[in-house]
Amino acid sequence: MRIRFVLAISLLAFAAACSDSPSTPTPTPTPGPGTAVSIVTGAAGLTTTAYTPNPITVAVGGTVTWMNNDSITHTSTANGGAWNSGNMAPGANFSTTFPSAGTFQYHCTIHPGMVGTITVQ
Repeated sequence: MRIRFVLAISLLAFAAACSDSPSTPTPTPTPGPGTAVSIVTGAAGLTTTAYTPNPITVAVGGTVTWMNNDSITHTSTANGGAWNSGNMAPGANFSTTFPSAGTFQYHCTIHPGMVGTITVQ
């Protein structure tokens, strides 16, 4: 009886290893190459220097990643609604890709005096 049990387990393990359906791992999203923008310490009291660097220029198809390096929550929100990071806690980041040329003004919805500009060429 014991030999049959070990044989059955061995056959199941072998069958599972030889399965025709490949196992595909789920990819973990990672920010692609692009431009990094820091939300600096004390940003709530700043204006055009709250996002650094500012202004920035990126190529069409480029990605911008904002990193909240402050100790309080902020957002990166396009004035025209093209993107909205939602609330970014300290240490959080947000990325968006720019598929077409243009100039985009943005701000923090929590601290509207924080402003930035992105030119996409």
